[in-house]
Formats: sequence, C-alpha cells, structure tokens
Amino acid sequence: MLLEIDHHCGIPIYRQVIDHVRGQVMAGRFAAGQQLEPVRELAGRLKVNPMTISKAYSLLEAEGLLERRRGVGLFVAALTDPDYKQTRIEMLKAVVEKAAITSIELGVSSEEATTLFQKLYRQHEPKQVRRKT
Repeated sequence: MLLEIDHHCGIPIYRQVIDHVRGQVMAGRFAAGQQLEPVRELAGRLKVNPMTISKAYSLLEAEGLLERRRGVGLFVAALTDPDYKQTRIEMLKAVVEKAAITSIELGVSSEEATTLFQKLYRQHEPKQVRRKT
C-alpha cells in the first residue's frame, strides 16, 4: 500500500490513514477481498505507533469498509452498491464543501466557481468518458 503521512499538516495520523484507505477502496484500487498490510508492518514502514494504525483500521472496520478474519488479517469488505455510492458521495461532499467555503471567503461567485469546477473536471476526466460538447 502506497501511503505517505504528513506529520506537519495538522491532521491526525490515524485520520490520514483512514482517508487514504477509504479513498483507495472507493477509487477501486483496493478490491473487495484484498488483504491490507498488517498493522505492525505498516506502522514500522511509516514510523508511527502501531496503536495509531490499529485505531484507523478499527474505525474502518466499524464503518464496514474492512472486515477482520480472525488469525488471518484485515480485508476490504464487499460493499453493496448503495453503500459504495453513498460513501463516494459523502467523500466528495466534504471536499466540495471546503471548496465552496473557500470560494465564498475569496469573494468568488458561485457561477465562477461552478465554471472553474466544470473546466477542471473536463480537464481531468478519463478520455473514454468525455462527452462531445
């Protein structure tokens, strides 16, 4: 698992781990049934306390994104379609909300912000998905 921790960003390490794993699952980079890196191994690689990784994994398990197989480890849970869609929408909502607040603080109109979002979306969407406009 490729994961980097920013010790200076002000976001707790366990939160960074949760956000990363959740993002990878929602983006389809971690498939259902895929085993996650063991707590001690990931903690050693990131040079953080194993309890920090354990806390992140436990919260993801409580959320239903991970499932524990006793004596084997943690695996990505098979999500139902509504769960998958709802989690992705919630993740996007959090990011868009920050962008909306920043736009207001900077005095950018909703029309300008929407136009910028659409431009950036078209710029980054996969070519096979792009629609002719």
